[in-house]
Amino acid sequence: MDDWIRRLELQGYHLFGEHQHSATKPCLWLKKAMRGGEFCYKGRFYGVASHRCIQMTPTILCNQACIHCWRPFIELSEDDIVWDTPSELIQALLLEHRRILSGYGGSDTTDTKRLREAAEPKHVAISLIGEPTIYPYLPAFIDELNALGYTTFLVTNGTNPEMLRRVRPTQAYLSLNAPNRDLYERICHPDDDYWERIMESLETLSKLRTRKVIRLTMIKGVNMVDPDVYARLIHRAEPDFIEVKSYMHLGYSRMRLDRSNMPSHNEIREFTGKIVDSLDGYAIEDESEISRVVLVMREDFSDKRFLEV
Repeated sequence: MDDWIRRLELQGYHLFGEHQHSATKPCLWLKKAMRGGEFCYKGRFYGVASHRCIQMTPTILCNQACIHCWRPFIELSEDDIVWDTPSELIQALLLEHRRILSGYGGSDTTDTKRLREAAEPKHVAISLIGEPTIYPYLPAFIDELNALGYTTFLVTNGTNPEMLRRVRPTQAYLSLNAPNRDLYERICHPDDDYWERIMESLETLSKLRTRKVIRLTMIKGVNMVDPDVYARLIHRAEPDFIEVKSYMHLGYSRMRLDRSNMPSHNEIREFTGKIVDSLDGYAIEDESEISRVVLVMREDFSDKRFLEV
């Protein structure tokens, strides 16, 4: 495992906790925000301030090897892991977050007000590397974060509907990467037959008492097909929001895909429109051209779109 730790650290990941199965990483948008710049699309769509957001994962393990993933694939199994408890994980995460922030203190380009605010984070995005639902104590981990006053976003690939039923994040995302089993297997290279479990997760999402999002990562020439089928699958989940986002030609994905596989924002908007045309009760709500992402919202959504973070 030491070789993987060194590899991840070279990529900018900060592993933390006693057993080093969790990671955090300061994203590009946090770095921009710390210098007084704009926030990421989570800020535009939901009000999340990038400098007060911690991006992390409770496990670096994943059960898929998606062609569009820019993260390194970790060749470990659950048998190799001793799991930290939720309390241990949260304590180690906040300690590592403070250590990351300490690097901004001596820079003339740092916005000092934002640095002070960043020391009191408000949001935890459980979406970085790996599949979070593999962590066996995920429900308690999210509950403890919520109890401490953080808002929580959980992104899952939908392969573990049993765990999805047990979690209560502020906002639950399910990544839907293909409209059918064959294309899913070609794109995601799962380590087992998960398609029916993903279908079950769509149904499960519809029953969760939390904000719900379906996320589509679109790869030009690969999965930008059958918008009406995507719409039927999305209908099963009854999400509050749909995020349709371009694949970005970054990191390790460059070894598997070409820059031409990255759709333009206009292409994303056009494909989103086709999905919405086949989906009753939804409309395009917002978009971020720089991130090539379009937000669709349920027309009868009655909650505040912007979180108080």
